[in-house]
Amino acid sequence: MHSSLMETKNVSVFETYDELVKATAELFVRLADESIKARGRFITSLSGGNTPKGFYARLAEKEIASQVDWSKVFVFFGDERTVAYQSPDSNQRMITEHLLSKVPLNRENVFALIDPDMDPKQTAIDYERTMHEFFRLAGDELPEFDFMLLGLGDDGHTASLFPGSPALQETQRWFVENKVEKLNTVRLTTTFPVINNSRNIIFLASGKSKAAVLKDVLTGPEGKYPSQNVRAENGNGKLYWYVDKDIASEL
Repeated sequence: MHSSLMETKNVSVFETYDELVKATAELFVRLADESIKARGRFITSLSGGNTPKGFYARLAEKEIASQVDWSKVFVFFGDERTVAYQSPDSNQRMITEHLLSKVPLNRENVFALIDPDMDPKQTAIDYERTMHEFFRLAGDELPEFDFMLLGLGDDGHTASLFPGSPALQETQRWFVENKVEKLNTVRLTTTFPVINNSRNIIFLASGKSKAAVLKDVLTGPEGKYPSQNVRAENGNGKLYWYVDKDIASEL
């Protein structure tokens, strides 16, 4: 691991998956505290996938959860599959089971996507409207999430922004339906303008099978992978890579 790469890209490598998710939970607690002290609330966008499961479970443990003022935490979902909430593939269901149902969150502080499997286009429009109503911004201002959690796919995708998919080009909308040809499906996703305007963007990634793609994303030519389009463009913004030793093995 080149120390210069770790510094310039803000990469933190942890020995084990357990240490990785513990550190991510501690980062959540610290950023929540800072945000609530500064602005009175902590607005989060949470992601699905396998890697964050352990983070959510760790964050829900009493010793860590008790350090967060959950009454001031607001939860949005960064992306979703076009499945019913009851489906084992639902991101919202997984996040709710591992975290949201286990901490004292106000129900009205959790913003769900309604019926993503029924009408993806309308669901995206409705969810974007929900975001507009929450943030109440003027004109072309973008929302500022305090904690934007992202994952890394083995094809370099993040959120549901897949290689070659139309949402990669989106510059106006905050949340869209996105046709993913290679999976023969439609996904729902937050867009790059919103992701990149976040105060804190956290890539949480693990596993040896993604070591080559992580190396490519961090050290290869720009523009090859969707995840390379993520950058902290907000003047107050910060981008973190939190990874385990397995995925960092080729760095």
